[in-house]
Amino acid sequence: MSEDHTPDAADEFLADAAEAEIAALKAEAAGLKEQALRYAAEAENTKRRAEREANDARAYAIQKFARDLLGVADILDRAMAAAPADSVDPAMKNFVVGIEMTSKELLGAFERNGLKRIAPARGEKFDPHQHQAMMELPDTDVAPGGVVEVMQPGYELLGRLVRPAMVVVAAKGAGAQVNPAPDGAPPNPYAGGDDGEAGGAVDRRA
Repeated sequence: MSEDHTPDAADEFLADAAEAEIAALKAEAAGLKEQALRYAAEAENTKRRAEREANDARAYAIQKFARDLLGVADILDRAMAAAPADSVDPAMKNFVVGIEMTSKELLGAFERNGLKRIAPARGEKFDPHQHQAMMELPDTDVAPGGVVEVMQPGYELLGRLVRPAMVVVAAKGAGAQVNPAPDGAPPNPYAGGDDGEAGGAVDRRA
């Protein structure tokens, strides 16, 4: 009997064959795992894209309607601001309570449909992406460029700005450089540049 047919040679041959088969199976398993991960990533990307497109479609569908309702919210805000807080007349008290309840319910409806109110707190840093500076005033309690007062709240719909908040900002001091605004709009020293992302111009006549 030749050496190639000895038991040791046969065992070695079988071991090599088994090792090769195991290596092939490992490579196949690794390939399948990579393919599964790729499919999972594609599925996740598809899901995110579908959600983004659904949000975009929803925002586009209700954006005009939301803008129209902002006028109602503004009227209610002005009514509450003008209502006498210390009135002893029961009819007036009920009227004020009714306005407050109506405003609260309207804001709740806004929130439930993705319309978020933008009303920066006093001292909050001016954000040109969400705020429109209508006036600048010197203020010892607020750092230059900070919000002094909100003249009109803004709103964003599902993360997209519908209307910037109109604010008064603390003056940055005399001699501050003013950037010209397009289309004859008042100058805006808080503009972020020429990318059109600024929240608005400073209206010194306000």
